[in-house]
Amino acid sequence: MANVLIVGADRGIAAAMAEIYADRGDTVFVACLGEGEAWQGKSVTVIAGADVTSDAAMSRLRDQLAGMPIDIMVNVAGVGAFDTFGKFNFDKMLDHYNLNALGPLRAVHAVSDNLREGSKVGIVTSRMGSIGDNGSGRMYSYRMSKAAANMLGVTLYHDLKPRGVAVMLLHPGTVATEMTKGARDWDKYTKPEEAAAGLVAQMDKLGPDTPPEFRHMDGTLLPW
Repeated sequence: MANVLIVGADRGIAAAMAEIYADRGDTVFVACLGEGEAWQGKSVTVIAGADVTSDAAMSRLRDQLAGMPIDIMVNVAGVGAFDTFGKFNFDKMLDHYNLNALGPLRAVHAVSDNLREGSKVGIVTSRMGSIGDNGSGRMYSYRMSKAAANMLGVTLYHDLKPRGVAVMLLHPGTVATEMTKGARDWDKYTKPEEAAAGLVAQMDKLGPDTPPEFRHMDGTLLPW
């Protein structure tokens, strides 16, 4: 059994991942932006108010987990953005960068003392952050912030590897969540439970000898 921390577990993919880990008997901590009402009565420990854009909130997360070894930590917290060329709100774009790129850095930094040899860190980014896979343009702040998150993951890989901590970047697929609701053919998107199962499977495969990789939830290796 492992001690697992899922960041951004209010709903969607992160909540589904937490359910999988809890169902298989792991000790699960769910860090939620809200109060975590949906987790009442469930066999998880809720850490409320875990806003990854807030230094103070991440300090509280660190304090609440003080002394607790973390075997698996996955940051899923993020936001989508659908801006097109010429229709930019630069203040909002900075907010997206703060959440999607700096957010996972704050979260990993907050629990860095809890990570030990053999620990695993997963950062859920997006294929939209792949420079090599960008064949359509658009979605500027989402693509840019997720590309930055990918760079974060590779940098963390190098800094944490000497401590025996493994890092992987993960793409969940096109998932039917609140973030994508309203999109065309939304009902045909991958369900959160399926995406979560794939992400957990990739984290299970992650080991100390795994190079810095960007993986689809189905195991496909994605280009940077």
